[in-house]
This record gives sequence, C-alpha cells and structure tokens, in this order.
Amino acid sequence: MTKEMQTLALAPVGNLESYIRAANTWPMLTAEEEKELAEKLHYQGDLEAAKTLILSHLRFVVHVARNYAGYGLPQADLIQEGNIGLMKAVRRFNPEVGVRLVSFAVHWIKAEIHEYVLRNWRIVKVATTKAQRKLFFNLRKTKQRLGWFNQDEVEMVARELGVSSKDVREMESRMAAQDMTFDMSAADDASDSQPMAPVLYLQDKTSNFADGIEEDNWEDQAANKLTFAMEGLDERSQDIIRARWLDEDNKSTLQE
Repeated sequence: MTKEMQTLALAPVGNLESYIRAANTWPMLTAEEEKELAEKLHYQGDLEAAKTLILSHLRFVVHVARNYAGYGLPQADLIQEGNIGLMKAVRRFNPEVGVRLVSFAVHWIKAEIHEYVLRNWRIVKVATTKAQRKLFFNLRKTKQRLGWFNQDEVEMVARELGVSSKDVREMESRMAAQDMTFDMSAADDASDSQPMAPVLYLQDKTSNFADGIEEDNWEDQAANKLTFAMEGLDERSQDIIRARWLDEDNKSTLQE
C-alpha cells in the first residue's frame, strides 16, 4: 500500500499561490467524517479515503511550511516535503487512538521539513547529531526573539536545551556566518545519525494546532472578502477606507 499511497503525492507545481488557493478549497472534515474515512483506510485499505484525508489536510501543511520561510529555501519545496510527512502520518494514523489527524500529523510534517532543511541549508550541515539539531532549531527561534545573547541568556538557553554554554556560542557563531565550509568526514555513531523520531517535535500539549489553523483561515477569508468588497467601491471611497481603518502606521480621521 505504501507505493500506491505515494501516487497521491501532491507537489506544488506552477504558481505557488494557485496551489495554496486550491489547497484551501478542500473542505475541512468534521471529527465524524475524519474517523469514518480513517477507519476505511485502516481496516480496508481504502485509497480513496486516504486521498480525501490527505487533500483535506493540505492547508495544514502550508501553514507549517510558512514557519520555515526564514531559512531561504523554496516555499514550494518545504510544502512538498511537508506533504510527504502528511502522507506518512495518514498511512500510520490509528482512528482508535482518540486524537484528530491534524494533531498526529503535525509531528510527521515537521519531521520531514526539518530533515529537508538540514539537508539543504548550507550552515546546518554541521548539525549532524540529535543534540546539534535540537540546538539549531531551538536556538534559531530564540534568537529571533532575543537577538544576540549576553552571557546570562547563553546560560539560560544552555540550561533549557540541556547543552553547554560553549555549544550555544558555537552554534550562534555558525548561524551568523555568511559562508562556511565544514569537514564532514568524521561520522557520528549510528544512533546519532538516524533521523529524529517525530515524538521529539511534540508541541506544547496545552496548545491546539487545529484551532490556530482555523483562526488563520478565518483571517485569510476575511481579508479576501474585504478585498472583494473594496473592488466594488470607487477610488475615492477606497482611499478613505484605507486611510481611516487599514493604514496602521498613519491612520487618518474622517475630517482629514
């Protein structure tokens, strides 16, 4: 069944925005619909059910892939790798576990994207062990929040990630470098060279990934409706609305 499911792979081809719009046209499944389809796939090997599960979750892959835009890699490639993770998740999903597919799949989606980033971003080829990979991804997120670290922040990050302060400083320098060459001849032990299990990417259990996606989708739909409505107005009315409500940096009063 693995080879058959691979034929369902959907890679962004042509215009990326067109692909994203198409992905968002597939309706989201209710819990009952999802469970019924998952049972058909799990117990009967129903590939049509698998296809529907995959297509209805493509928007989630797009959402996850957007979080990796800062690595300078093609967004279409990130989405394609995420789609591979989604298909792996659908194939392994057990409808009797009692969780929604999106909560299960997000870890597989991130795992595939992480591996792609590590294979292709020039600076991270040094991150070959599990500890280094964990440090790389977490350090990048922390740097976006704090900028360059002082010594107290270095020690705080080191404690949080379970590494030494020296490791943090070293990775920080490597990430700041514009162009570096690394000696890749030294091999790590077999266990370190294996891809990380999806469980290592588990997010905070107090958060709800699906709710976040739905909120983003609502905002996108609202923006699209606003754009459509604005197109029906004359140019002066459009300028007034933009100046009064849409320009956050320089809002005007109605008198102005």
